[in-house]
Amino acid sequence: MRGKVLSFSDATGQGLISGDDGQRYSFSRADLMGGARSVAAGMAVDFEGSEGVAVSVYVIKSGIPDKNKWVAALLTFFFGIWGVHKFYLGKTNAGIIMLACGTIGWFLILPGLAVAFISFIELIIYLFKSEQQFHEDYVAGDKSWF
Repeated sequence: MRGKVLSFSDATGQGLISGDDGQRYSFSRADLMGGARSVAAGMAVDFEGSEGVAVSVYVIKSGIPDKNKWVAALLTFFFGIWGVHKFYLGKTNAGIIMLACGTIGWFLILPGLAVAFISFIELIIYLFKSEQQFHEDYVAGDKSWF
């Protein structure tokens, strides 16, 4: 059966899947197959479910690769004041704001300094977040800033 991960806690190793049949299934890290050690909310999965428990949970690879936190960090380091990392993560509005402030904003000095500071803070955050937390916040989630 196919479904979508609703939640997963790395600390407890427990999660919840919403199946295509409308039921919810609990699962644990031991049920993850194919070498997966963790999943993020919103990931599509294939599993066997019975009595509210999912076993043999496989992550379904979509044709589109996930965004990588290291690529986002490098883009932030080299092109952060222009918001290139925001466009990479699909946060277009935030990217446009940073692009405007990072180009014409330097005429007023303060907007340019603000986006440089924001880029530096985001670089540090990207580097210290776990892969799962990065995915939950910036790829699957709707977080655009910090």
